[in-house]
Amino acid sequence: MTAPDFKNTAIAFQMHENSSLRRAYWLFKSISSPSLVRTGNAIVVQALKIGLPVRWAIKPTIYRQFVGGETIKECSPVVQNLAGYGVKSVLDFSIEGKEEDADMESALQETLRSIENAGKNPNIPFAVFKPTAFIPRRVLDKIEQPWTLTSDDHARMDLFKARVDKLCSAASQIGKPILVDAEDSWYQKFIDEITEQMMQRYNRDRAVVFNTLQMYRHDRLAFLKSQHQKAVDGNYYLGVKFVRGAYMEKERERAARMGYTSPIQPDKASTDRDFDAALTFCIENISKISIFCGTHNENSCLYLANLMQQHNIRPSDPRVWFSQLYGMSDHISFNMAIIGYNVAKYVPYGPVKHVIPYLARRAEENTSVKGQTGRELGLISKELIRRRQAKD
Repeated sequence: MTAPDFKNTAIAFQMHENSSLRRAYWLFKSISSPSLVRTGNAIVVQALKIGLPVRWAIKPTIYRQFVGGETIKECSPVVQNLAGYGVKSVLDFSIEGKEEDADMESALQETLRSIENAGKNPNIPFAVFKPTAFIPRRVLDKIEQPWTLTSDDHARMDLFKARVDKLCSAASQIGKPILVDAEDSWYQKFIDEITEQMMQRYNRDRAVVFNTLQMYRHDRLAFLKSQHQKAVDGNYYLGVKFVRGAYMEKERERAARMGYTSPIQPDKASTDRDFDAALTFCIENISKISIFCGTHNENSCLYLANLMQQHNIRPSDPRVWFSQLYGMSDHISFNMAIIGYNVAKYVPYGPVKHVIPYLARRAEENTSVKGQTGRELGLISKELIRRRQAKD
């Protein structure tokens, strides 16, 4: 089994023309400045509040880098292009935090359309949804204190369960697995319980419903093991998407403000340890678990690839997938895909103004994750130099 070569920029950027690479270079250069990112995000939020148009500035720049398009149809060329290099796509309708019933119903219908579209396209192996698109946050905020819930709150929780069941049922019917994205820790227990119910219902023959575990939480490795035992006892399959996590600063700040123990690991080394330990556990129990490894961490990707080799699991085994976000870490995605590993880019889509919270997180992530932006810049620079030298 060949090991992926993450230093091969010719393969990493084979999909991009020079102009595309230069545009990406200047974008990553811009978002490497924390102060510029904070200022830019604040300006965009304020512009939206007072109704100023921002589409003209955002769509050809940061939106184009990290988002597939405004609609499923607009994403089709991106999906097809990636597929030409052996990289699949997961279309993610990136609308979140809506509080009105009409908005949530609209998001539900669009997600159902994305599931239907996945059923027709072999290059889209998974569907996905973000739970907070289908229940008001004001209800989720009260779940930690159940005595505060009103009859209307309970009705909205029941409606949320019905919506989740509708999505999982639709995915089961078309034969495509569905990923349930992770949320803030104080919401997650409620979402875990519902996702577990969906697994019990739809994962009888194989993993259809996948829960997402944020491994920067110190309790997730133990949670994984307990979920596996429940799957064994209940005779169903466990689907798990692994990420490191996206809300660290907010989680720690809330814990400090409200006086409870932070759910976040004490340091990055602890997160890395539990992430890789979780991968080991899953591979050792692969008969009952399917893995969707969502990471930009080269070491964890190599670690999982080595585990597969040690356990005689072929790269194309449908129970193991690697994934990175669209617009980032192409050196991982394309270099793994070319030697036969299952790789899927997470491709967000949606109207520009509604995808701004997602884009803000991407910009902030690239400044807060140590080395992330520098790595992208270094790889792009290396490839541009290689191309110039090849022409000389």
